[in-house]
Amino acid sequence: MVWSDEFGWNPVEKSLDYSVTGAALIDAGVRLAGRPITLQGEADAGWIKRGGLVALQALNAADAVGEHALLLADGRSFTVQFAPGLAVEGKPLARPELPADDYPYIATVRLITV
Repeated sequence: MVWSDEFGWNPVEKSLDYSVTGAALIDAGVRLAGRPITLQGEADAGWIKRGGLVALQALNAADAVGEHALLLADGRSFTVQFAPGLAVEGKPLARPELPADDYPYIATVRLITV
């Protein structure tokens, strides 16, 4: 699975307003958490087995606000929780009638850093 929104987040939050004199008032701060980590499979790569997808959905349902360790293939690690909304979704690679636990799915897993 690929981290699809790795570069779609800025760790610095800024706002710009103007004073009554016309001067620019810039407020800036560093975000401490909340970076999205969306792991996404594609039709030709990054599949997940149905059993793993079921386990992720169960973990999300059982521990919606819990913190989990995420270790990426390149060695980076993050403390994450499931993102609000639809955190885990998937669709089968084809359309099997009764997919086994090892059947491949194309999945999206939405996490945020904490």
